[in-house]
Amino acid sequence: MRNTLIITVVAAFVAMAFTYAPVKPVHRTHKTVNSGIKFDKLGMEKALKQAKDSGKLIFIDVHTSWCGPCKEMARTTFQSDEVGKVFNKKFINLKIDAETDADGPDVSKKYSVTAYPTLLFINGDGKLVKRLVGKQSEEKLLSVANGL
Repeated sequence: MRNTLIITVVAAFVAMAFTYAPVKPVHRTHKTVNSGIKFDKLGMEKALKQAKDSGKLIFIDVHTSWCGPCKEMARTTFQSDEVGKVFNKKFINLKIDAETDADGPDVSKKYSVTAYPTLLFINGDGKLVKRLVGKQSEEKLLSVANGL
């Protein structure tokens, strides 16, 4: 009985060894790390100075942590390669949480932000050039950016 048990266990291990096929890694194509809009980690004061010095406009995504359309834009529109190419070349890009970032309440008050997301285009003097409210498609964002 003992020999039968040992032979059964050994046979089971041998059978498993011959039927085991290692899982081959799946190669997926991922977006490059450099795709999409690169948001600078600048305060408003530094961004305004940089905009004035460079002649670029500032693009600000004013959002909140609880805003669904804001999160969707961060995952989709802002990750677009084409949007990234245009925005990274033409603008100083900032993401400002209206509730938690240091500049959030001041920016929201100064530019009358009442809904999220609100996308602002501001010149180096702090003057509002263009405002978009709500979720924007890649096409709409590119159209506005190319028109500025």
